[in-house]
Amino acid sequence: MAEDMQEEILRHIQEDYDSLPYPAQNVEVAVEERMLPMPDGVRLKTYLFHEKQENLETGSRAFPVILQRSPYFHAMDVCRVHGMNLVRRGFLYVVQCCRGTGESEGIWEPNINERQDGLHTVRWLAAQDWTERIGYWGDSYLALTGWCMADELPDKVKGMYLGVYGTDRFTSAYCKGLFRHDVLTAWAMENAGHPVTADYLESCRFRPHNRVDEALWGGALPWYRDWIGSVKEEDPYWQEGFWDLLRKIPQKVNRPLLIREGWYDHHLGSALKSYEALNGDAAEHATLEIGSWNHGSMNCLEWDTPKNLKNSEVESMLSWFWQILVEGKMPERQIRIYVIGADRWLEPKEWPIPAKEYKVWYLSAQPKDGDVRIHRLSDRPAEPGGKVEYTYNPDDPVPSLGGEAMLKTMEHVGSLYQPEAGWRQDVVSFLSEPAVEEFTIAGKIRVHLLAASDCEDTAFSAKLMEVREDGKAVNIRSSITTIAADLGDGVYRPGNAAELTVEMWDIAWQVKKGSRLRLDISSSDFPQYAAHTNFPGAWSAQEKCRIARQTIFCDREGSRLEIPVICMEEEKA
Repeated sequence: MAEDMQEEILRHIQEDYDSLPYPAQNVEVAVEERMLPMPDGVRLKTYLFHEKQENLETGSRAFPVILQRSPYFHAMDVCRVHGMNLVRRGFLYVVQCCRGTGESEGIWEPNINERQDGLHTVRWLAAQDWTERIGYWGDSYLALTGWCMADELPDKVKGMYLGVYGTDRFTSAYCKGLFRHDVLTAWAMENAGHPVTADYLESCRFRPHNRVDEALWGGALPWYRDWIGSVKEEDPYWQEGFWDLLRKIPQKVNRPLLIREGWYDHHLGSALKSYEALNGDAAEHATLEIGSWNHGSMNCLEWDTPKNLKNSEVESMLSWFWQILVEGKMPERQIRIYVIGADRWLEPKEWPIPAKEYKVWYLSAQPKDGDVRIHRLSDRPAEPGGKVEYTYNPDDPVPSLGGEAMLKTMEHVGSLYQPEAGWRQDVVSFLSEPAVEEFTIAGKIRVHLLAASDCEDTAFSAKLMEVREDGKAVNIRSSITTIAADLGDGVYRPGNAAELTVEMWDIAWQVKKGSRLRLDISSSDFPQYAAHTNFPGAWSAQEKCRIARQTIFCDREGSRLEIPVICMEEEKA
């Protein structure tokens, strides 16, 4: 089955190349393998794809070069397809195995050596007579290997195409103190440097989690322990060393960048922070592209097969590099945003688009149509004194279904059909009246809660859905918060009402006329986020959990949903 899937991926990539207006030339492709020495003597396996009749060292031609650096040697079949197609369209393609991966020498330690190895490699490329211009291309970790050197590039590097990654690592690792298991625990297990056969969900549930590597994975992973032990953005691990350097790089870049993201990619929040930090020439010539796809550029709307999705990265990548590497043109600033539900692309002047208005709905304790499991979401403030209660058991968390910060459980990523309202006792549903006209959400959705717990710390999660006229609900956005994160240094006294905010990542979504909004409030979303134990302190050091009794106060304007709305027709299409 895995071989069939791989063949399908390779076939789709080839079809993407064949459909483009850049015809392949009838040239024979040579694949040259070199062991490129780094300054410390470690040699990295480097593949050069070029025209066979060309002798690079003695030839008279200089080529536009596309470079990638990757730790995923198992993906070399994909690299070969790219190499063959790029060479036949006039490019020279270089892909290098990161230190300690594939046939490269050295020890594999994620992230640490990528800057110095990358800079040495790109400077070596720039010094070759057969190099005319250079473009860097990469997704995910391959984008990290580009971002981490983007501030010190030689002049021959004319631009970087960086997909599904951002430079604010903390944002990709945590949300309000809760670790993103489905992103980084899963990645650690698959990239430990040795085979890990432990069950994934059992690993996520293991307590204390800071011992899971030795207990279940066959050996200590110090870099993973750093991640799970540094739960605050101000912790030294994130503010010093490599991650501090990486976070600050966007403001120092002076080359054109194309930042490509998906609404349901787990690095979206970090990537948008990277884009917002650009300035000067980089900001003036940057391209931001966000489509309705996941980390693998696949459509992830279970309820729709859009006609205008345009999710071919090959088309986007090749047209951009053709402009800057072949034609030698400087790209103009551009923003392309896909609106889910409208199947339309917008080209606004800025992102986020300034909201035309903020629509507000209030959480009410009043049952909806007499159903005590479902409550009202009203455009008017709630009656005084209302409240809704439920219990939360960390050993039985709400399973993630339809998420944006997920990777391992790919089948649950995206906008999916949701269970009926009131499907669990620990999920409280609030349902609005039908929309009298369609409206377009653009930006960050926020849920403000006036809430209490009988524990010193706990979590509250929120998921917003559109319920179509046929009664089927699909998720728009979700997120989570904790009392400790929202109170900062304050001490929470169990039973007291606390003002909390669940802030969701940006989205562009058109709600249809006649649809209802449904807001589900709970205290878990697992394994998208670590299940809060209901004890204060660092989650990864806690050995036990307890049941929490939660209260949502639906009192006047205390608990409410806030949505930024734009006029789509006013934006450049």
